[in-house]
Amino acid sequence: MRYPLRHKSALHTQARSANITVNANKPSATRAALRKATLLPFVFVMYAYATGGPFGLEDMVTTSGPGLTLFYHLFIPFFWCVPVSLVAAELTTAIPVEGGFYRWVRAGFGDFWGFQAGWWNWTASFLLGGSYGVLTADYLTNYLSFYFTIPGWMHYVIALAVIALIGYINIRGIQLVGRVATILEISILLPLVALCAIAATKWHHNPFVPLVPPHVPPFQVFGVGLALGLWLYSGYEQVSSVAEEVENPQRSYPIALAIVVPLSIATYFLPTMFSLAALGNWQQWHTGYFSDAAQLIGGPWLGMAMAAAALITNFSLLNATVLTGTRMPSTMAEDGYLPPVLAARHARYGTPWIAIIVSSIVSALLAQKTMVQLLTIYVWLRIGVTILTVLASWRLRKTQPDLPRPFRIPWGRAGLLYVIIAPVAMSVVALVASDPFARMWGPIPVLLGPVMYFVFRRFKMAPKSSL
Repeated sequence: MRYPLRHKSALHTQARSANITVNANKPSATRAALRKATLLPFVFVMYAYATGGPFGLEDMVTTSGPGLTLFYHLFIPFFWCVPVSLVAAELTTAIPVEGGFYRWVRAGFGDFWGFQAGWWNWTASFLLGGSYGVLTADYLTNYLSFYFTIPGWMHYVIALAVIALIGYINIRGIQLVGRVATILEISILLPLVALCAIAATKWHHNPFVPLVPPHVPPFQVFGVGLALGLWLYSGYEQVSSVAEEVENPQRSYPIALAIVVPLSIATYFLPTMFSLAALGNWQQWHTGYFSDAAQLIGGPWLGMAMAAAALITNFSLLNATVLTGTRMPSTMAEDGYLPPVLAARHARYGTPWIAIIVSSIVSALLAQKTMVQLLTIYVWLRIGVTILTVLASWRLRKTQPDLPRPFRIPWGRAGLLYVIIAPVAMSVVALVASDPFARMWGPIPVLLGPVMYFVFRRFKMAPKSSL
């Protein structure tokens, strides 16, 4: 098996033990100058990408019911983010290269499926970037509308400005992204802790009742809620795409996952449960309702703090999304799959600045759509990437049994079966139960992946055989 890379990883020995051929040339000056993130900022980058805050889940309460929403947050992680996190921890410590899961899939299954993992992920990052731009503009215009009338075009201008600012921060590099993520996430967690503490003293209702809304079509109860749940608990393997930009990724990545996964579950479950227990008004929940709940529970000061936290969350999510998503086209360009210009590194910061600009422009164009429209399509792409990632763990165990794995998926063969079967089963359920809009439009970007692979092969951007 041959796995060409255009640069020499700091972990050259591990790459050789995997029988992965690494270009022996020294890193370029721009790559060598890249400033790396330490553990704490990396934890907040991962948390910002995978979670950010509980905002965005409010529609689950009215569509799926309060009881089912809370159960979703208890069992979806064990079928989705926990197994994916175990896979990401094993493969990041074994093959800690830029591009992460894209290169794992390519090493396991060859050029075609590696391209699908990279292309689907890059496409999904457009949808996420557009979604977070829309959400940030939603929260900001809703707040400003209390003081003066906001023209319709202003919403899109705000989304464009936010995406442009995030693009600039990411061009500056992962250190700045990490510092921004740390400050933003701490400012988000503080009002959440206050909300839970005050709401716990006002527990008057059973938050699990009713389990599902009465007289609601089944696809709405299960489909929309499950799609939102998969979105909320996705992305734990994504930060592997910047493994070479993190100090000691073999140690940092498993530690970050061990912190972020339980913190994410608590971020979604606890504020939802305590707010429902204090208010009992599940029928009134809607996008952005946490700020309303905070005002009812703690007064205007907490409502204002929660509204600010909601706005900051979407800014933080977009910040981390641009970081992880833009490393995919630059890495694929380095491997010959996409135009070489996307691999260009900034002379001062060492970041893939062309890829960042291109991705930001596409996300800005998609910011004209609604969040729900973008996310229902995103789930199809995310499912495809996740299935390929977990299957890569099995494939590399089979083809590279002697590959050093400082972290291994626990429980032996049973653990390996768990990390594969659980997310695959959840994916099947999610696709079968998806709503009509998702079933109509979701397959289109997925099917576009094979088309683009053969297009790039036709123009000889991609190597004919590299594995």
